[in-house]
Amino acid sequence: MSGEQRPQRRRPRSPGAGPGDRSRRPKRPEPTAPSRDDPRLVARDVLRAVRERDAYANLVLPAMLRERKISGRDAALATELTYGACRSQGLLDAVIAEAAARPITEIDGPLLDVLRLGTYQLLRTRIAAHAAVDTSVDMARVEAGSGRAGFVNAVLRKVGAKTEQQWVAALAPDSKKDPVGHLAFQYAHPRWIAQAFSDALGSHAAELRGVLEADDARPSVHLVARPGEISAEELALVTGGEIGQYSPYAVHLVAGGDPGALEPVRDGFAGVQDEGSQLVAIALTRAEIDGPDRGRWLDLCAGPGGKAALLGAIAAIDGFRVDAVEPAEHRAELVRKSARDLPVDVHVADGRESGLEPGYDRILVDAPCTGLGALRRRPEARWRRQPSDVAGLVRLQRELLAAALELVRPGGVVLYSTCSPHVQETVGVVADAVRRFGATQLDARALLPGVPDIGDGPHVQLWPHRHGTDAMFLAALTR
Repeated sequence: MSGEQRPQRRRPRSPGAGPGDRSRRPKRPEPTAPSRDDPRLVARDVLRAVRERDAYANLVLPAMLRERKISGRDAALATELTYGACRSQGLLDAVIAEAAARPITEIDGPLLDVLRLGTYQLLRTRIAAHAAVDTSVDMARVEAGSGRAGFVNAVLRKVGAKTEQQWVAALAPDSKKDPVGHLAFQYAHPRWIAQAFSDALGSHAAELRGVLEADDARPSVHLVARPGEISAEELALVTGGEIGQYSPYAVHLVAGGDPGALEPVRDGFAGVQDEGSQLVAIALTRAEIDGPDRGRWLDLCAGPGGKAALLGAIAAIDGFRVDAVEPAEHRAELVRKSARDLPVDVHVADGRESGLEPGYDRILVDAPCTGLGALRRRPEARWRRQPSDVAGLVRLQRELLAAALELVRPGGVVLYSTCSPHVQETVGVVADAVRRFGATQLDARALLPGVPDIGDGPHVQLWPHRHGTDAMFLAALTR
């Protein structure tokens, strides 16, 4: 066979080693179940609790971190992934549905939790794409098998092929035809909530982007120094925090971690409370009343007790007392714990029919509301609330304010507040009380000296993008 190419000799095959036989190929190692202390697994488990049990992430996560003894950087990562994925859920789901070519409702819940977690890492963190995809695929494989893991892998690789900005450009409503809808999608809010913010901003509606952006960011933890126990300066020194801008009792934590583990909080010298909520309680104590203050104060909607505790600490300085009303026993117990060792008497009753003796000098009505102003601290709440919730809450708010006006003495003051800027829950409720009961609305801006950009009055509206607080509303009334 000179001059011809000699055919190559092949080694004889072993029995069963044909092209379709993988017995001789190296096997992919079996996936190892993630450790219970893996930050991503913690985040996945919290997302599952939120989805399956309507749990609150800000309650489930700290307990889970303590139970699994997770701290430091791992706890910070678990917190970022959990709260971030909850806040971004609407945006994440739209991207996942597009990448999966099927509606979210057709994806099994446990896989959806993994996909949300992976998509959040790909679009909204600096975690390497391969790490986000691989860890998500491993979670799916351990729990649901290789077939489902392949689906997760395929979807996440499509997700990672675009940046968040590119997905927004592809999926958001047209910014010219529907500017509110576009911003709502971009900053992960239901459109109706973005519209409610725009309505509340009124002539300042151009600030909507700033509101949504601030609402979409993870907020710092605010502490309140208990008057008579510790000053804000001392609390900042002990915790390494920064003194707040507006409340004389506020400290903002710079580092992360569990605030409940801080010694001043454990010992009852301080509590966790947004600076805007502190300003509401402080405003009540600053309002001028006719005649002497006899020290009969009332918190008509006291649960879970943060404002009642601050009012109680301030009242204690002058020997005053605070009655605190809460209809649910378990929440009344939270008020008792928050206000322990303070002159606060807790009454388990409906604020609309409390049975209390009229004649209060100062009454706080921090009414149940949609909570739209505190969404940054309750990450999953924006996707649970519905426009239909507003009407029932407004009815309750009107009834509570009416009850307060019956309980306050002539010349006393009622301070109405909500952690929502929705105009029906705020100026609408106050206008109704003025019309129906002849109440006089005071200029609440005078109660917060030094706080800028709080509106044209006579009520006050705080905003996260302006003040770094929740979007608290407050109005002062007298009769």
